[in-house]
Amino acid sequence: MATTTIDTERCRRITLAGMQGTVAEIVNKDLCGAKNVLGRLRWLEPGEHFDAESLLDKHQLIYFMEGDGVVTMGAQNYDLRKGAGVYLGPRETASIKQSGRGTLKLFHLVVPRLPE
Repeated sequence: MATTTIDTERCRRITLAGMQGTVAEIVNKDLCGAKNVLGRLRWLEPGEHFDAESLLDKHQLIYFMEGDGVVTMGAQNYDLRKGAGVYLGPRETASIKQSGRGTLKLFHLVVPRLPE
């Protein structure tokens, strides 16, 4: 199996509507041949948020790479910072808001649920 190096600084960044921040795909089929995994970097500035959607048959991992944020799951808020992670199983959702002074940088990984 070959090793693929991806320069994430060269990946195309897209600014999302609705104050949802900026996103860049860093792991996908076109970049590295990943068939079942999608990896994104997300950046949230003050006042921005990311609403992780409820995915029917996929797992999500959101890792806090830089900055501080608040994660809302159900009616509960959790203060999180660099090094923290949030796991969402199929059909689970969360909302993440930037809460510190600087940019909140997230690594968002989406993988399919394997058949039992």
